[in-house]
Amino acid sequence: MHWKILTLLFTLALSAFAQSPTPSQKHPFTFEDMMALKRVGAPVPSPDGKWVVFDCEDVDLAANTKISHLWIVPASGPAAAGRRLNPTANHEERPRFSPDGKRLIWTSKATNPTQIWMCDFDSNAGALVGKPHQVTNISIGADGAIWSPDGKNIVFVSAAYPDCKDDACNKQRDEELKKSKVKAKIFTRLFYRHWNAFTEFKRSHLFVVGADADLSQMNTARDLTPGDHDVPPFSLGGQDMYTISPDGQEVAYTSNIDEVEATSTNNEIFIVPIADGTPKKISTSSGADTTPLYSPDGKFLAWRSQARAGFEADKWRLLVQDRQSGKTRDLTEKLDRSVGSFTWKVDSSLIVFAVEDCGGSLLCAAAPEGKLFYEPDLFAPVSTRPWFRLHFDDLTYGAHDILYFTVNTVTFPSEIWQVNGSVRENYAQPGGVKMAALTAMNDALLAKVDMWPLESFIFKGANEEEVQGFLVKPPGFDPNKKYPLKFLIHGGPQGAWGNSWTYRWNAELFAANGYVVVTINFHGSTGYGQKFTDSISGDWGGKPYVDLMKGLDYVEKTYPFIDKNREAALGASYGGYMTNWLLGHTNRFKCIVSHDGTFNAESAYGTTEELWFMNWEFGGPPWKKRDVYRKWSPHEYAANFKTPTLVVHGQNDYRLDVSQGFDLFTTLQVLKVPSKMLYFPDEGHWVLKPQNSQLWYKTVNDWVDQWCGR
Repeated sequence: MHWKILTLLFTLALSAFAQSPTPSQKHPFTFEDMMALKRVGAPVPSPDGKWVVFDCEDVDLAANTKISHLWIVPASGPAAAGRRLNPTANHEERPRFSPDGKRLIWTSKATNPTQIWMCDFDSNAGALVGKPHQVTNISIGADGAIWSPDGKNIVFVSAAYPDCKDDACNKQRDEELKKSKVKAKIFTRLFYRHWNAFTEFKRSHLFVVGADADLSQMNTARDLTPGDHDVPPFSLGGQDMYTISPDGQEVAYTSNIDEVEATSTNNEIFIVPIADGTPKKISTSSGADTTPLYSPDGKFLAWRSQARAGFEADKWRLLVQDRQSGKTRDLTEKLDRSVGSFTWKVDSSLIVFAVEDCGGSLLCAAAPEGKLFYEPDLFAPVSTRPWFRLHFDDLTYGAHDILYFTVNTVTFPSEIWQVNGSVRENYAQPGGVKMAALTAMNDALLAKVDMWPLESFIFKGANEEEVQGFLVKPPGFDPNKKYPLKFLIHGGPQGAWGNSWTYRWNAELFAANGYVVVTINFHGSTGYGQKFTDSISGDWGGKPYVDLMKGLDYVEKTYPFIDKNREAALGASYGGYMTNWLLGHTNRFKCIVSHDGTFNAESAYGTTEELWFMNWEFGGPPWKKRDVYRKWSPHEYAANFKTPTLVVHGQNDYRLDVSQGFDLFTTLQVLKVPSKMLYFPDEGHWVLKPQNSQLWYKTVNDWVDQWCGR
């Protein structure tokens, strides 16, 4: 890809999306609208370049279910809603073409547990041929399947008991656990639970099976990564953490073998012969290494890496190793941004990758020999350059040198786009550059909704340094009116707000009932350089609090349509921590919403599963850093609590235990501060079930309405 293609992306995107809405004949965005949106997955181009297949999730609000189906669109465009590829009622996801494009595999819930299914594919018709058949028949289920580039094998993921030598043993252990009247568990080490589930002492492993084996042979799938470790490790989504070499001879994968997962982030890259053999560690970083990806010519292996151990928000570097010499090069040493999704160009001459920047993402590129390409003003102060960002993800190259990816903004969820295809001549630019949407799954619905695009503003925050914030106006906005304010605080704490879509804290939905929504990327946020991100650790209630208060001062002064007497603060995770901190340090908000936030920092240490997080952010355990924990713990300032507060927490939140929410609510009640608690016995750190989400939005918005007098 020529560098001009990358620099033109944003000019094209700006003309396509940065337009004010026309409120006539449109209605405010509703929760029901949001649930009716189709949730488009990653693009999977056919090897001949004719088609793009993807999974797409639908929500049935009445049934309280989500179901995914397989869809297909022509790679030549124009943008379309696509069509169903496999007309079945089964949940189906993760389609993958065979190297010759004649077969397609996917994960299906036609069975319980899930298995891998396959069907022949006719590229002339863009259709499945014949009857799909089950590929795997393993008792512990199969997911995450990929083809070996020689088409001979399929590698997939399954959760096995590490001491079991065959599937019969796994099946017996599962049946014994299911039938037992005793539900007690015995723990002898850490990481007995993670995110929202207890481990059940199973480990994710990679298995391999012949692509042409019949179903009777599938229960003999071979474990490629046996042992008491996870391959791949736990992930909340994103690029695969394993890959197969172009010659089909070896598998590269991510695992954390050398450390205790509860106290370490040090994932490593290993390679193992697909035929059988001993794994070999090839990464050397003391921090996390993950998402390996071979160059198409097989000469290089690239992956993302962090330099510092125990820190989940360290800069993600792009490393590439010469497979012959073993030499590893950091391609992004001079790039002060974290690398996200990445992909190799078909001729292996370039790696294209997304980097987070100032509330969005940019596409950059690097040659395996070390040459780096990025926007010339990437590191200039954000106040000196025009701001417009999209959110790019799921990058993959297809035939004919076409780059596919997903794009979303605050006003529309992900759709699949491409660069350099012969699509939509009106997108043509000098040099033949074209950027075009391939899917338009939600255009019809969104055309009826009144939304305002994200607006950026810059102010001087802590240490007189530039801080960026964003604003969303309500539908039917009138600059001569006064509007109440919802002040959203992001989690992480090393996270960021920006021009991207979310179903959980959707700014457009918060604005829809007549509020201005403001967000601040305070010190500690990502996308502004590693120094800025690092600055929050050990200073949770310091510079971030200053930024938030100065940002609020700025918008009150700058935007006369904001009613500073009707403001609410809302946040989750670290955002929940910060709303708890606000409770003890300011009375300027009419009400607060605290979702899954830290209240007592010391007790949070003993109930979270990822101890490395607390060790990094507070400098060690409480018995060594008690002064730091107490200084930044909101519960120490409870005597100052006066603001009406809604507390939200899920029973299955093991990142921040539900006891934090109960502790906060009890404290508020004892202090006679107006308060309410929304408790979910069946949710974790995120509220995901459709009807639970509906209740969450209603309860949160009703609470703000009650105190802000909309």
